[in-house]
Amino acid sequence: MIAEPDFDVAVVGAGPAGLAAARAAAAAGARTILIDRAEHPRYKTCGGGLIGTSLALAAPRIQVPSRDSISSITFTDDGHRAFTRQSARPLLTMVRRDEFDHALLEAAASAGAKVLQNAQVRALDQDAESATVTFGDGVSLTARVVIGADGSAGVTSRYVGVAFEQQDLGLEVELAATREDREARRGRVQLDWGAEPGSYGWVFPKDDELTVGVIMAKGKGAETKDYLTKFLSTLGLNGRDVRRDSGHLTRCRTPDAPLTRGRVLVAGDAAGLLEPWTREGISYALRSGAWAGEVAARAAEQGVGALDGYPALVRKHLVPEMTAGHRLLGVFSRHRHLVHAAMATPMGWRAFESFCQGDLSMAAVLQRSPIRVAVGLLGGDGDQAAAKPAR
Repeated sequence: MIAEPDFDVAVVGAGPAGLAAARAAAAAGARTILIDRAEHPRYKTCGGGLIGTSLALAAPRIQVPSRDSISSITFTDDGHRAFTRQSARPLLTMVRRDEFDHALLEAAASAGAKVLQNAQVRALDQDAESATVTFGDGVSLTARVVIGADGSAGVTSRYVGVAFEQQDLGLEVELAATREDREARRGRVQLDWGAEPGSYGWVFPKDDELTVGVIMAKGKGAETKDYLTKFLSTLGLNGRDVRRDSGHLTRCRTPDAPLTRGRVLVAGDAAGLLEPWTREGISYALRSGAWAGEVAARAAEQGVGALDGYPALVRKHLVPEMTAGHRLLGVFSRHRHLVHAAMATPMGWRAFESFCQGDLSMAAVLQRSPIRVAVGLLGGDGDQAAAKPAR
């Protein structure tokens, strides 16, 4: 007699992708367990800016713990040539990841997911009937399907064999905001185009804190640190109390990187799913996580073949956006001054505004004839990310 698996769906990792997956699977009726190595609420290095796409996905499930609503953006070019654009509608919603993720955790638990925290997953295995998740203490559990959402350096990503073609280092500090900071920065973010190709910095206001960070290609650690130091000095923020100082790597998948291996599938950062130019990942995590949870619940009933629906969703909805992001990153890396100037034009601002508000994807931006022509002339690198299908 074949033993019944302990769960229908086991989700490894409780960031936005894993939390969305666990809620979706549990809501679909699957016996679901959500596993995380930490305990919520916990700090997570992240700008914490929700674009409209993310807000639309999160708001029906949770009361979004907003720290600020952004309606204007100040653009600078390596600290110079500043100008500010204003929108009639909110552009971004600022959250702290400990608060945002904890709210998503409670939603997953309310949907019926069992939550196991302070549990480090060390290994995965599978056979014809189930997948086995083994913890650091040697204890294990079984599930019909495992969803990996433990980050690009996690166990599940390595198990599935995800490969990455773009890797970037982000450095970030959380500063205590003074009364003057709050008055000057409330409702407004700052984006700075850095001198190193493909780099940029940001200032995100979150009520009593300012999140200041920079990002550029991995392998330039000293340059990244220097950029952050210079950026803080230019902003006049050197004297602020530093509440947290952290760094993280972001990784974009190669076009042919797998998303599944038998009964195991990966979502969010573990799958290398994020927007290559802005490195925005929360909307990708929420979307891919929800799809993974829905498909996993279906596979628990119908068999492992149902998991084929997950790569198809990624291929249809996310790969075109990532392809467009790669092209825009190529243009930005070569022509940051022109990108800066474009944000001051009605066409450039409307496109960026619509992307932030969730009305226009990166792929849709590039479908606009003037932008498509301009990107082609400026050396956008074609359809690299769509050369091979997601699988």
